[in-house]
Amino acid sequence: MQASKTNKGGDTTNLYRYFVLGMLTLVYVFNFIDRQLLVTLQESIKKDLGLSDTQLGLLSGFTFAIFYVGLGVPIARYADKHNRRNTITVSLAIWSAMTALSGMARNFAQLLLARIGVGVGEAGGSPPAHAMISDYFPPQKRSTALSIYSSGIYFGVLIGFLMGGYLNQVLGWRTAFLILGIPGVVFSILFQVCVREPRRGATDTAPGQDAHSFAVVLKHLFATKTFAYLASGAALHVFCIYGLLNWAASFLIRLHAMTKADAGRSLGLVLGIGGAIGSFGGGWLTDYFGKKDKRRYLTIPAYAIILSLLFAAGGLFLPGNFTAVLCIGLCASLQSMYLGPSLAVTHSLVPASMRSVASAIFFLAINLIGLGLGPLTVGFLSDMLKPSMGEESLRWGMSCIIVVGAIAIILFFIAARKLALDVNAKAAGKQVKVAV
Repeated sequence: MQASKTNKGGDTTNLYRYFVLGMLTLVYVFNFIDRQLLVTLQESIKKDLGLSDTQLGLLSGFTFAIFYVGLGVPIARYADKHNRRNTITVSLAIWSAMTALSGMARNFAQLLLARIGVGVGEAGGSPPAHAMISDYFPPQKRSTALSIYSSGIYFGVLIGFLMGGYLNQVLGWRTAFLILGIPGVVFSILFQVCVREPRRGATDTAPGQDAHSFAVVLKHLFATKTFAYLASGAALHVFCIYGLLNWAASFLIRLHAMTKADAGRSLGLVLGIGGAIGSFGGGWLTDYFGKKDKRRYLTIPAYAIILSLLFAAGGLFLPGNFTAVLCIGLCASLQSMYLGPSLAVTHSLVPASMRSVASAIFFLAINLIGLGLGPLTVGFLSDMLKPSMGEESLRWGMSCIIVVGAIAIILFFIAARKLALDVNAKAAGKQVKVAV
């Protein structure tokens, strides 16, 4: 790879844009270390602070999601008008510091406030990063680049489970928050020094424009036939992802009698490695097959979701620790294939000046429903069924993801068909921008 080779925008070397992609991916790794750590430690936190499953669902899901998505749009709007690198730097420092402070909580309310702080910080992470990536990478490479970035989720999960489980067992959950929170603050300084802000629209043929309001971007997205179905399907799919991911450790500890360290180590490996492979694979496959048929950007994730539900059922109901862990890992790998292609399609529907806000709108939909309601619904069902089913209540609470996932599949296929219509509309000269 020649460092002298410039991208289409002519303002950065080919080598440097991959360096920036790596730095942004590391930021996302810190994002999910901090987010996943609570899930890894929640059985110890539950015992120490005397919490219910519903309260755990509020901590890891709904309350976090409200602030995460509620502030995501205004911060993205700010980022579309100002320096996106600076926005990411400040956000990373905030959520990492609040993660460290989580270890000082003495009751549910204090821990809730700390997690709100994490949500506030993380709200400024992904939408500006998505926009920067789309300015560094041309449309035909964008799904792969966004999928590489999205693999940071699973490397964060890997570290969160492995390190969180080990530190929890050796030093306790409070120290685990401190040790894994501080490095993000340090990395924010390195990120600020090493990463440059790209020129908006650098890899697009159309010239860049001024930033637009939330209402204008929302109207632009819903003027297409694709976005409503894509956002709805992705939101229900994310419900399934977090309904499984946020309760997998508790499931293995309670129903398979695994130790906290063993559950963390096992899940870290299968979810981290499997999810990263799936995330990259989803981007590569859709960029490859989407050259001839743009519907593949959404039908490939839809087929992956079908297979993921089969493995989810196996993980929840088949006997044996090895079988359960393997099925959960394969499920997560297939679940992860949706995000890069979905973001690439979303960005293709809007001009470059709208991308941060478009990402924030997409994340608002998927996280409010998926992250907000997925863990909370599972926790609520578990508490509701516990008097009659005992520890089995968690298994049946988590099984709701199979029903919800089936609806998500239908919506993805509809979105794929609508995307084809939007592509044809653009070819006919109508004002619908689709440049996947």
